[in-house]
Amino acid sequence: MNDFLKFHRQIALVGPRGLKEWLFFLLLVPFSVVYGVILWLRNRCYDSGIFESYCPPVPVVSVGNIAVGGTGKTPVVDWFVKEFLDSGLKPAVISRGYGGTFSDPVGCVSIGKGLLLGAEEAGDEPVLLSQKNPEAVVIVARKRVDGVQVAVEQYSADVIILDDGFQHRAVSRDLDLVLLDATSPCGNSWPLPVGLLRECLSSLRRADILLLTRAEVTSSFSFEDKQVFSCRHQLASFAVDLSGRKRSFSELKKLKLFAFAGIADPESFFLALRSDDLVIENSLSLSDHCCYDQKLLAEIKAAAVGCDGMITTEKDAVKLKKEMFSLPCYQVPMAVNINNEEAFRDTLHTFLWRS
Repeated sequence: MNDFLKFHRQIALVGPRGLKEWLFFLLLVPFSVVYGVILWLRNRCYDSGIFESYCPPVPVVSVGNIAVGGTGKTPVVDWFVKEFLDSGLKPAVISRGYGGTFSDPVGCVSIGKGLLLGAEEAGDEPVLLSQKNPEAVVIVARKRVDGVQVAVEQYSADVIILDDGFQHRAVSRDLDLVLLDATSPCGNSWPLPVGLLRECLSSLRRADILLLTRAEVTSSFSFEDKQVFSCRHQLASFAVDLSGRKRSFSELKKLKLFAFAGIADPESFFLALRSDDLVIENSLSLSDHCCYDQKLLAEIKAAAVGCDGMITTEKDAVKLKKEMFSLPCYQVPMAVNINNEEAFRDTLHTFLWRS
């Protein structure tokens, strides 16, 4: 993550402080106003019925956010997939496939019989969800409506999970779950580009449930009468190398490690590793959904000189191969722990099967 992105993120999170930050903030405010107005008009068109939403014949849950990056959406989608599979249902995840090269209207990443598309084509998150849930249907679609129709009509999905679906209103949903980072739920409360919000804060009125992530931090966030739950994202106590072999953290603590991550908030990953007493000699923050081309691989190898191994996220690992590195490379699985999980589960079922 370069210095400019860090500079912008600091303003977007807490607002401007010094003169330089205020000048930058004021420069971007007109663009944020225009962006906010366009989004407001778009939402009014959906609310009034000018733009129509497709209503699938099966329950639909949308897992999304109102702020860009870093809310830990993929582990929450993974929780939903596992919850539905454990209930004997056949869930289908519909994703935009951000970062992938697949350009056809609909692509099947998995239909319960192994991977059909790789990370380069489908994007890292759909492939990761497919690997963690081999029985599930995972589809990438340029238009979510097309993906939903294929999932229901061709693969008999019982329930649809819209990955990153809050802003994608062309598909009607039974439950709108919005994730907010407990450390800074709305940033500086401005829409892009001067803030982090993908639409105005008032859009949270559309949400059915709010889920605060990274809830190790105490937060009293509330919005009108919305139900607010919280969760914690937790790293596993082991790592897996690129050949699929597990290594316990007790083993890894003996090594000098180089950490790298191409996620929205790499520093939080590095902090979590250090809090588990791993020795992180050096680290490299990369852009979210980055492409591991030869130039980037050379940069990683140079930064890892003098280390015994490398460690990264499971989202990054789906784009990597053992042959790319001379050092062993490990990835750490992540899961979500929802506080008051039974109440959350009961609320989920109330919305999805209320008829």
